[in-house]
Amino acid sequence: MKVHDSFSDFVLFLYVYVALSDGYLHPNEEIIILEKLTKLFPQEGNPKKKFDDALAAYNKFDLSTLDEFIQYSFKHLNQVKFAQRYKIYTDMYDIIHSDGKVDQAENQALDTLKKIIDLGASERA
Repeated sequence: MKVHDSFSDFVLFLYVYVALSDGYLHPNEEIIILEKLTKLFPQEGNPKKKFDDALAAYNKFDLSTLDEFIQYSFKHLNQVKFAQRYKIYTDMYDIIHSDGKVDQAENQALDTLKKIIDLGASERA
């Protein structure tokens, strides 16, 4: 299974995943993600292009393998500390709340990630 080249690329994938989990990318969700990209990719000269590329890649992704892919990626990127994983969770929380309403699919996506983060923590304990 192919994983991202860096943890930052994987995080961007997760941001896109949660933003699109309700089937719609709200403009506020995109704004929040773009703001987070400046910290995630401080050397990136064009965060909008980075986001658009990630969005295009996500749209080609086989969503039937999503949970397995996320779990595999977290295991492959095992140098990532629990605090960093939890930060992803809080960032995703910010993203889904940015449009003023939280859809059931968005809550489900966030719950799925939380379970994976918790699983990763318990495996190293």
